[in-house]
Amino acid sequence: MTALTTAALPRHRVRATRDSGRRTRSALLDAAAELFGEHGLAGVSLAGIAARADAFPSQVTYYFGSKEALFVEAASREVLHLASRVEAAGSRARSHAAYARALTRVALGSPAMLAFAEAMLLARHRPELSPLVTRTLDRLHAEGARAVRARCREMGWPLRGSGEDVARHFWAAVLGLVLERAASGESFDARAAQAAILATLGIDHAPARTASRRT
Repeated sequence: MTALTTAALPRHRVRATRDSGRRTRSALLDAAAELFGEHGLAGVSLAGIAARADAFPSQVTYYFGSKEALFVEAASREVLHLASRVEAAGSRARSHAAYARALTRVALGSPAMLAFAEAMLLARHRPELSPLVTRTLDRLHAEGARAVRARCREMGWPLRGSGEDVARHFWAAVLGLVLERAASGESFDARAAQAAILATLGIDHAPARTASRRT
């Protein structure tokens, strides 16, 4: 449907057409995230994504342009969803160590970060995909900074440096650890990973200490 044709339609018809387009686009992203998670980029076809979303292959290219662009957008969306889950997990922690453990467990336990790492590498060779990756990173850091500042204020934890620095270092550390785990497999040291995240958060929280008794 052309812009001229759309402009000539009644307003409610235009709105219905746009709503339908948004639903189709969302369904394609949902289907793509599932299939890419199951089979990887190379193991998924446009036809397979369309079939899972109850759409046509032409609609994939209409909304996203290419399978690679759809992969990057799906990976970007999933990593932002992961960030929301990480924030929710941290909001329930009552100590610095529990906060770091919660964030680490959720961030490293999701396949979203590895998929986003693959999207970043893909964008390196496809410059037209770089802006979406950059916007996703900017949003990841901005929302992370907001979350860590809010949690520190709520718990009375002094924060070394800016929230932006903490968020940037946290996600960079998570990304590095995810890649390390993918490469090392069973030899990955989860305890060392947790310690790395704990240090990266930079929350200077000194719990009260009880005086030691000499025997």
